[in-house]
Amino acid sequence: MKIAITGKGGVGKTTLSTTLSCIFSRTYKVFAIDADPDMNLASSLGITENITPISKMKELIKDRTGAEPGSSFGEIFRINPKISDLPESLSINYDPEGRLKLLVMGTVDKGGDGCICPASVLLKAILRHMILKKDEIVILDMEAGIEHLGRKTAESVDMMIVVVEPGLKSLETAHRIKKLAGDIGVQNIQAVINKVSTKEEESFVQQKLKELDIGVIGSIPRDQMVIKADMEGRPLTDYDDSPALDSIEKIAENILNME
Repeated sequence: MKIAITGKGGVGKTTLSTTLSCIFSRTYKVFAIDADPDMNLASSLGITENITPISKMKELIKDRTGAEPGSSFGEIFRINPKISDLPESLSINYDPEGRLKLLVMGTVDKGGDGCICPASVLLKAILRHMILKKDEIVILDMEAGIEHLGRKTAESVDMMIVVVEPGLKSLETAHRIKKLAGDIGVQNIQAVINKVSTKEEESFVQQKLKELDIGVIGSIPRDQMVIKADMEGRPLTDYDDSPALDSIEKIAENILNME
């Protein structure tokens, strides 16, 4: 199963991505992919080592594409680089058994590199391979914009989850994401309502999502344990007394039941 998690900044995409990855890794092999420019997935898992994102691996990019990162416009490079070995060789094992692996993609600096460059070609090729070729569960922690998934890649995502919090700005982002997802062929779009304090808030968001024709696979209560986990640099699965964790475990069940 391949799941892309998106939404407005600050709504809790990374917390959901991290926690689902940990929950699924109890039973399945999982790749957690940090495709958000903020690159917070490692710290959310409690990984403190300094990780160089793939987008900054200049020697690797040159070796696989035949061109330097940031090379001038018009330079020839391979648009279908060999990448089948990279997910395993570049990923970080979260646990000794390697049931959960982390892959940090990074982002391309648009100011100098532009949209079509050796680094972006390599990142897209790896992303496409992870979604189309890998048998493991793949969780993508993404930025709000999803155009970079590309049509063929997006069509193979089993589910796109939009994380929404109570408030119109978050719902407006969900609306834009649904339109973008439809434009590139994503069929299964679901929402998770996060940071819920009252039943009234949950009902308000559920009604708005219904109007947008976006299904809801669960809601997560506002929980001080989420803040504590962030402050202590530990995954939420380390806290047995977390109401948010209980809710995400139910969401994980709902995801598997939708297969």
